[in-house]
Amino acid sequence: MPVTSRLPRLQMVAGLLAASLATGFAAAPAARAAAAAQRITPQSLTAALARLDGLATSMQRRTGVPGMAIAVVHNDQLVFLRGYGVRKAGQAGTVDPDTMFQLASLSKPVASTVVAALVGDGVVGWDDPVLRTLPEARIGPAGTAPDVTLRDLLSHRSGLPDHAGDDLEDLGFDRNTILSRLRFLRTNNRFRAHYAYTNFGFTAAAEAAARAGGSSWEAISRERLYKPLGMTRTTSSHAALIADANRARLHVPTAQGWVARFDRDADAESPAGGVSASARDMGSWLRLQLNGGRFAGKPVLQAAALAETHRPQVISTPPADPATDAAGLYGLGWNVGKHGAGLVQLSHSGAFFLGAATAVYLLPAEKLGIVVLTNGQPVGLPEAVALSFLDLAVEGEVSRDYLPLLQGIFKSMSQQDYPAVVAPAVVVPPLPLERYVGRYKNDYFGLLDIRRRPDGLELLIGPEPQRFPLTPVSGNTFSYQPRGENAFGPAAVTFQAGAGGVPTTVWVGNLDRNGLGLFIRQKP
Repeated sequence: MPVTSRLPRLQMVAGLLAASLATGFAAAPAARAAAAAQRITPQSLTAALARLDGLATSMQRRTGVPGMAIAVVHNDQLVFLRGYGVRKAGQAGTVDPDTMFQLASLSKPVASTVVAALVGDGVVGWDDPVLRTLPEARIGPAGTAPDVTLRDLLSHRSGLPDHAGDDLEDLGFDRNTILSRLRFLRTNNRFRAHYAYTNFGFTAAAEAAARAGGSSWEAISRERLYKPLGMTRTTSSHAALIADANRARLHVPTAQGWVARFDRDADAESPAGGVSASARDMGSWLRLQLNGGRFAGKPVLQAAALAETHRPQVISTPPADPATDAAGLYGLGWNVGKHGAGLVQLSHSGAFFLGAATAVYLLPAEKLGIVVLTNGQPVGLPEAVALSFLDLAVEGEVSRDYLPLLQGIFKSMSQQDYPAVVAPAVVVPPLPLERYVGRYKNDYFGLLDIRRRPDGLELLIGPEPQRFPLTPVSGNTFSYQPRGENAFGPAAVTFQAGAGGVPTTVWVGNLDRNGLGLFIRQKP
């Protein structure tokens, strides 16, 4: 079986957090019932807002994350808007309410809002087959592929394996190529029976909706959502982001502190992870979410279509114990759960392990929402700030210190998810290096070249081939260091020699998450 990726577990944060807190609530049903009767009052909200700045400052200091921005909306009003820290560590330039942050997977509920607008316009339907307007995105076998709908893809129940296509994105393939290669991934019996988080499945649905509207995704998201809400500091284009001076850089922790080391171009999966926005703009989007599709007193999209995005569609996290634990649920771009006081809670986290973390939480019945944007690798900061604030608003006190719990969850997600390279006790020399040289191929990844260089071998792969030096391990096994969002430590590259001692196949460990890591040697 393929190893589970770290990134799907990001969307399990809500479920794991709920499970961690469930014991206390299960032990006190009377207290839970009493808490469910509580509602946010002007006094409790004022008190919570008065403490939010101190909470945010303290948590940012504890984590060391360089920059953060927060927006809070209540009763269709932006009641809190503030920036913290710097856009880039070690440089002048403070974060303000208009600083643009990369949203990562927080792009998903933004994108489902765009699709909801198109559904309300009658341009497309939630249950339209994706093949109707996006025939290249065939998902699953011939018997089920025509039945895969926008709803299936936006709720991650299409049968695609976890994070299908992300490995192609890391190698530089574009959106159209990745969507067309989803056909090579086995869905087995998972269609509508299993939740598996997929950026490119989600992207396929959004792209199909945009085509139904006769436009590109980037243009239709701008025209149908960003412009009507006055979101002038929001874009679905990476080029537009990097052209803006007031943008937050991505940061990762090092022994020397937080460092802006990477750039992350998520255009290939723009609807699922490529939106960038300011806290002020996200506040406008929160108002739309909490006001039935209306903004500034005017209807922007149909209330029923927006409400459908908030409705559970699939079990995302099965209960560990169905007698005591609640299941995690997912709507159309939203985690659907409950706050500790029993209020329906919508949420979504976003993360680039190359240096961004974001979170949004809504309590729709209370018309309360908070979004927290940060420019650091995920360590639980945005979720901890948001959950602490909701506790204050609803219960008058923070129920627990969320940071240690969340830091543990995110730490577990940062473990290598493909086989580690381990040298045997007795190292065997490789074949003459010239024998490995050649072109290898499979349908999903395409061509892989092994070439000779003065100091050894190198591996080339991708549309504009990325070059990786190979390090001998033992015999026909070498290693290389992958790059990109899904890269950890070195991965194995193992050749299988055929008759005459000439390799006929090569297996690449980090590319085998879905069983597609084997490449066949091509004739010269």
